[in-house]
Amino acid sequence: MSLNHTPSADRVHIGFFGRRNAGKSSVVNAVTGQNLAVVSQVKGTTTDPVQKAMELLPMGPVVIIDTPGIDDEGTLGELRVQKTRQILNKTDIAVLVIDGTEGKTPQDQQLIDIFREKEIPYILACNKEDLREQQNSASLFPGEEEEHIIRISAKTGFQIQELKEKIANLAVTEENENRIVGDLLQPSDFVVLVVPIDTAAPKGRLILPQQQTIRDILESNAVSIVVKEHELSRTLCQLGKKPAMVITDSQVFARVSADTPSEIPLTSFSILFARYKGNLETAVQGAAAIGKLKDGDKVLISEGCTHHRQCDDIGSVKIPRWMKEYTGKQIEIQLSSGTEFPEDLSEYSLIIHCGGCMLNEREMKYRQNCAKDQKVPITNYGIAIAYMQGILRRSVELFPQALVYLSE
Repeated sequence: MSLNHTPSADRVHIGFFGRRNAGKSSVVNAVTGQNLAVVSQVKGTTTDPVQKAMELLPMGPVVIIDTPGIDDEGTLGELRVQKTRQILNKTDIAVLVIDGTEGKTPQDQQLIDIFREKEIPYILACNKEDLREQQNSASLFPGEEEEHIIRISAKTGFQIQELKEKIANLAVTEENENRIVGDLLQPSDFVVLVVPIDTAAPKGRLILPQQQTIRDILESNAVSIVVKEHELSRTLCQLGKKPAMVITDSQVFARVSADTPSEIPLTSFSILFARYKGNLETAVQGAAAIGKLKDGDKVLISEGCTHHRQCDDIGSVKIPRWMKEYTGKQIEIQLSSGTEFPEDLSEYSLIIHCGGCMLNEREMKYRQNCAKDQKVPITNYGIAIAYMQGILRRSVELFPQALVYLSE
């Protein structure tokens, strides 16, 4: 990921939904001007969600998602429909493609009801206008407001530009003014970033939260100094001035805490991103559940991406090991990654989630709300690690609003 590219999590996610052969994939190709999706007269050609990060005028950076038909059949069809429903959790704008020669069906109405329930802005794109006999939109969509409806033809290009403009109008939202760390800094401040380089680190680049933090520091006219964990102590001695803070990867929290003098503020990338995404207080409060775990309790460790797991992976290996050492209990660990986040969380005593750098705000809020509604504590990697290593209070001292959730 280039530093100049908008991360997927910060892009508007536009999902195209509908029944098989309504023309979803043809509409996606027409809107993007690319052969993004395979098109065929055979029902069910799209078997898995297809995602593409791109620049789409007049909107700018977006993620386009083409989904399987909501009316797919059979065992595999049910799995595909489940995938489609999972995509809804991260959809910022929904385009329901309807076969204009048939009109709205009960399956279409089910999707509309879900859009409304999840408060997803939506458009009803009445496709195949070139084949449809003339009739007014109200007869096709009884009970729908005209502003939601547009007649199009993916085949001829009729009103495709108007559809793009309609999507763009829904995409206009208040700009997120949250900062990762820049609001805590003054120009010329030094910030030391501790970034371990190990087998799990991607070759030739830093992981996304590290990139974004460096960019935010630069935009604050401050200075970022990036070191590996064994270089921290020497670097602090050689700086000549006290840094504004030290930010560390959670995996080396204990060592970095020991090497960072108490008068220097210390936090982690995970904690900063929990604040950035608006769930720091929830995650701090949820961490206390670690100390209450009992033998046989189930803990869900969830990641928003689907990276290849290494032999000492933080989610599947390190955190379970640290939890066993900290609690002394026999805890059952279950893992989820990517879009595979369970709807029913009632069997879990705790959820430990990654920082969510690859998830957009809508999906992170969906997961947090699922946990809240089912009264399951939820925290994140960095906060859980800091709690188990006895340094959580120090790690959130920069954020008084979170300190109140720490028990004495």
